[in-house]
Amino acid sequence: PPPVEHPNSFAPTTCFVPIRVPAMPGAYGVVDQGSRPSVSPIAVSEKGTTGDIIEAENDRASWRDAWRSKLSAVLATPAASCDNSASRLSVLVKTGLLRFEDLMENPGRFFEAHRLLAQAGFQHGPGFSIRFTVQYNLFAGTILELGSARQLNQLREMQRTGRLGCFALTERLAGVNSGLVVHTTACWVCDDKNKAGGYFLLNTPHPGAKKNWISQGLTASLGVVVADLIVNGETVGPHAFLVPLRDKNNQPGKGVTLTDMGAKTTGNDLDNASIEFNSVRMDRTALLDKHCDVFTVREGKQGKGVYVERGGDASEGATSGTKKHRLTNMDRIGQRLFTGRIAVAQGAHEFRSLLFQRTKEATDNKPCWVPSAGKSDSTATPATRALSDVPQLKSLYLEETRRHERTGRFLRVVESALCASLLSKTRPDSVLVEAVAAAKVRAVDEAIEMTHRLRQEVGAYALMAKTGFEHTDFLQCCKFAEGDSRVLMMKMARDRVWRLAKMKRKGNTGGRGTLVDTTSKREASATASLAAQIQDAAARGLSPTEAWDEASEAAYLLAEIAIEDIVTTWLDPVA
Repeated sequence: PPPVEHPNSFAPTTCFVPIRVPAMPGAYGVVDQGSRPSVSPIAVSEKGTTGDIIEAENDRASWRDAWRSKLSAVLATPAASCDNSASRLSVLVKTGLLRFEDLMENPGRFFEAHRLLAQAGFQHGPGFSIRFTVQYNLFAGTILELGSARQLNQLREMQRTGRLGCFALTERLAGVNSGLVVHTTACWVCDDKNKAGGYFLLNTPHPGAKKNWISQGLTASLGVVVADLIVNGETVGPHAFLVPLRDKNNQPGKGVTLTDMGAKTTGNDLDNASIEFNSVRMDRTALLDKHCDVFTVREGKQGKGVYVERGGDASEGATSGTKKHRLTNMDRIGQRLFTGRIAVAQGAHEFRSLLFQRTKEATDNKPCWVPSAGKSDSTATPATRALSDVPQLKSLYLEETRRHERTGRFLRVVESALCASLLSKTRPDSVLVEAVAAAKVRAVDEAIEMTHRLRQEVGAYALMAKTGFEHTDFLQCCKFAEGDSRVLMMKMARDRVWRLAKMKRKGNTGGRGTLVDTTSKREASATASLAAQIQDAAARGLSPTEAWDEASEAAYLLAEIAIEDIVTTWLDPVA
């Protein structure tokens, strides 16, 4: 971006390249530990000797009963409005039955809570479930990942009081297809009259940078806002800030514009907002600063902003072979997408399961006329059989049972691996990351396919209210939530083509070390075919973007093959 100039008590500062100083613990070692608010959830877990939570089955059963009971009360009737739905979530949060920290400390309970909620809320549509995962995974989870001790205490206080938050990442021109690009800016302004040495100015620089489709954006009091951090006129990348969206009178804060995105086909008890920022002044403490910090140093009569990374950042990345990927702040923000993808996959899987279950109960009891055997006169008493026994529907139910069970097993093993990673406080490796992506794509796409096919076979029943079919657009939400499925598939294809190119550069064109040794023959063949199409397009003068656009069908086909290979490998490693 061009230099950013702001008036302050120093000489007008046109910020320049940020000074990188050696990483240090804390904000120069000064961290306000605060005191933990009193939250009294039902005690159902104990600490193991390693610090990991060990939960006995009877404890889990007690928690499960309490959670189901509370869900039944909270969801006893449909929410009358977005405000009413938000109030219900606030009540649920304050119980402490599911703590925000359970995402990290007891992830098994975190995922089960989502599944039980999907079951309990099926009749009312997806609005409350989406609101719930935004609160616990995206909002609270990002603070758990990036927040300092002081900010974690603030999060605990929010649980005690039931205050709600939202997660503002996507923008009008930087949405689910953007690869986590953001245009919203947060510029550090040096100011010697400020005890912290300066403050941040949060801005929406153009209409395309408005935060878009922000779930719970109208009812949340605070938001985790992802913005491009600018220090001395230089960007240091997207960072997360904890931003008050409403003042003490519950009105939009100064410089904050909240706009309703309008009515939807389903889930209208969930508010979705467009958010615009106009020179919103934020304290230095707004930056989620567990892994980084910004401050001011004096150079003569001027102040200069300094951006630092905390100790350990350079070696925290997931290991791939002998190399370690250095985590950026955006990588850490993206960590919430992994847990979110599993939650989304499970939500789609549960919705599909309940829709088939409810529909089969109806078709089991729906008689269909069939001709009486050996009688053709009109006086013969017609025979009947259940609609479920009509060949095409019977076949679909059998196919659903088989495919639902297999996908369910895959989700469980991937969830178990992700829980182990969270409990051990290690970053998911590339194999697990890709399995999580595959789980999201497979569960959602299969749910869309099977529920659509079911709709075609049950006639007018699918048009009736309160059957569940009126909420199938929830699956559309799942398709682009937590990483658009098409983007995830394209990344899988791209990674395989790049790996093949890398092998060729090393001379591995045959024998050990080829793609055939690490993937199925079908996947290796599809990769080679896609790579050949890309090379042919390049030879014809097409740009890389044009080449991939032209070969997109082959890329998606490769991703589908790769996903099936991933599922097979995780369910039967020996095979």
